[in-house]
Amino acid sequence: MDTKPMKILIIEDDLEDCNNFIECAKTREDVEIIGITDSDIEGIRETKIKHPDGIVLDLELNNSTNGNADSLNFITNLKKLNLNYEPIIIVTTHIKSKRTYNILHRQGVDMILYKGQPNYSANYVFNTFFTFRELEPEKTIETLKEEMKENKEKISDFIDDELELIGITSKYVGRNYIHDAIMYLIENDNGHDKHYENVIRKIASKYDKSETTISNGMQTAIAHAWNRMPYEDLERYYTARIDPERAMPTPMELIYYYKKKAMKQI
Repeated sequence: MDTKPMKILIIEDDLEDCNNFIECAKTREDVEIIGITDSDIEGIRETKIKHPDGIVLDLELNNSTNGNADSLNFITNLKKLNLNYEPIIIVTTHIKSKRTYNILHRQGVDMILYKGQPNYSANYVFNTFFTFRELEPEKTIETLKEEMKENKEKISDFIDDELELIGITSKYVGRNYIHDAIMYLIENDNGHDKHYENVIRKIASKYDKSETTISNGMQTAIAHAWNRMPYEDLERYYTARIDPERAMPTPMELIYYYKKKAMKQI
C-alpha cells in the first residue's frame, strides 16, 4: 500500500467547500492539497505542472473567475495532455441527472458524488480517493455502492428506533409515511428545507394514495403516540418545542425534527 500523501488538486468555486477541504487536509497525514482553483482551464495547467494523484472536480463552476460555467469539457482537455498516468477523478455536484452522469462516466470520471447526500463531506471525498487507489478496479464501484447501501440502512434503522421511543410503532400505517418522509428529506438534502407539500406529494405518489390520506395517516400515528405514551418519555425523547395549544407536533414539525436529528448521527 502506498504510504506517501496523496496529492490532490481541488477545482471548486465554492469558498466554503474549499475551506472545508483545507481544514480537513490539516487533520490528515495521507492527503496533500497541491492546488485549489475555481477554473477548469487553470485546473488543466495545474495538472500538467503538478501531476496530482487525484482531482476533485466541481461540475458547476458558476462563480469561476476565468473558466467555464461547467466543467464538462475538463476530461476531454485532460486527455489531450497525454499524461503517462491516470489521476483519479471525483466529480462533485448538486445536479442529479442520469444523462449527465452517463456522459461523465463515458468520459472517464471515476466517481460522481452528489453534494446533497447525507454523508457528503470533505473527509468522505478524500476517503473515496483512497478506496479507488487501494481496491482492485473491478471491485471499486461495487464496494462503494455497498457502502452507500449500508449507510442508508443504518439511517433507516436509526429513524425506526427513534419513532419507537415515542410510541409511533409499526402498527400504525402512518409510521411508514413518517419514516419514508424523513428518509426522503435526508436523501435529497441540499442545505435547504424543502416545502412540506412537496414531501407529502412524493410519499403519496410512492404509496399511490392521496396527499390527504398521507397527512391524516401521519397525524393519526402522532396523536395515538401523544395520547398513550407517558409524558415523561415524550419529553425525554422529543425535545423540540411544541405549541401548547396543540399539545403535540404536526407531521411537518416531527419529520423535520427527526431529519435533523438523523443527520447529526451521520
